[in-house]
Amino acid sequence: MWVPPTPPGAAGGRGRETAPHRDDGPRPVDPGRDGDRSVTPWPGARGGPAAGPGPRGDVFALVRLRGRPVATVVCRVPPGRNAGDAVAAAARAQLAGREPAAPPPRGGDLPRTSVVVGTRDGADRLARTLDSLLAQDHPDFEVVVVDNAPVTAATRDLVEHKYSGLETVPVRYVREPVPGLAAARNRGVAVADGMVLAFTDDDVVADPHWLTALTAPFADDPRLGCTTGLILPARLRTPAQILLESHGGFAKGFTPRTYDPRCPPADQSLFPFAAGSFGSGANMAFRAAALRRIGGFDPATGTGTPARGGDDLYAFAAVLATGHRLRYSPEALVWHHHRETWQDLAAQSYGYGAGLTASLTALLVRRPGLLPALLRRLPAGLAHARAATAHRESGTGAAPGLHGAQEHPWPRHLSRLERLGMLAGPLGYARARLRLRGAQLPDVGAGRR
Repeated sequence: MWVPPTPPGAAGGRGRETAPHRDDGPRPVDPGRDGDRSVTPWPGARGGPAAGPGPRGDVFALVRLRGRPVATVVCRVPPGRNAGDAVAAAARAQLAGREPAAPPPRGGDLPRTSVVVGTRDGADRLARTLDSLLAQDHPDFEVVVVDNAPVTAATRDLVEHKYSGLETVPVRYVREPVPGLAAARNRGVAVADGMVLAFTDDDVVADPHWLTALTAPFADDPRLGCTTGLILPARLRTPAQILLESHGGFAKGFTPRTYDPRCPPADQSLFPFAAGSFGSGANMAFRAAALRRIGGFDPATGTGTPARGGDDLYAFAAVLATGHRLRYSPEALVWHHHRETWQDLAAQSYGYGAGLTASLTALLVRRPGLLPALLRRLPAGLAHARAATAHRESGTGAAPGLHGAQEHPWPRHLSRLERLGMLAGPLGYARARLRLRGAQLPDVGAGRR
């Protein structure tokens, strides 16, 4: 059984690290094949998630079936045994009798795409993200780096000296002086020339097939307004990283799914307000016309504002509210570098709660017609929030990263911080709107074209 570590001061549970071992780094897994099934190690090339040596321990690995991500497994590798063999055996046991859903048929040509990467003085980590984007197999895209309220010129120097003028993929640098991730993303929307606008962050490494898998559904479905993809941990080397992933991380599972406002999902009573179930901002794309129709991201939401987050959640719900479909495609994979310390995790927990309620507040402020629908879902929403943030002292020990599974311990103080964030979110949104008065914000109406 895989047991997440106990944070300092938390009661219950016993500490144990996976291998991604904190001291030795992630344990390497040799790619092993069983028919059409393959075990994927951490992609250590091109500055990606590292695979360091480890004498023994647990391994957290991704399993692909005919090239498609289908599961993650955690297993103990005994001393002296090949890690690839151990993981392959665990994968066979976990997938026995289960055939993953077939991918949808692909028809049209891939759309011209702009990839927008928001950063704030993140040159030290941005290079690995850009390197992974340059390795994409998509035939027609550009990269727009938006430097948000920078203090130094390091990001501009990196882009202009290392990535500008490439013959393969155009990489552009733009600056957005208004602080906040949503404002940065809107600046990218304003200058982008793609028919599809993809977004990721400066702390991820994109799988080579990421952009193709994320944008291909737009060619097949004219009503599709948004796609999201799978986010897995790049490293699990500290207890805080392991605990975040065990709580659900950013993963939304391995089953493709399309959300249609004309046919609301029967298993989601909060639709479309439980936007966190659709995806996350580090791995999303929008049809440019659909995103511009809703006015882009609400600049009073997102990291870097008093709202602390929620810009992605607002955009998901707003696009659905205009009648567009949203598709989750686990084939579109990125590897995310989780924050490493308990202080980081505490801030992140508070931010998750604040961002959720800030995004709902933004929806009501900008789309007051949604108020009756939200009020009808309020009792179920409160019950869901209480369950999702509940303190848990023990769990089943299943593989981490399953969205909404709630099968792992979650410390009481982090539960409390999430709930405090939820209470503070609307006020944070109001403060952010006040700060934006008089600010010159990007015009997302037309784009570069």
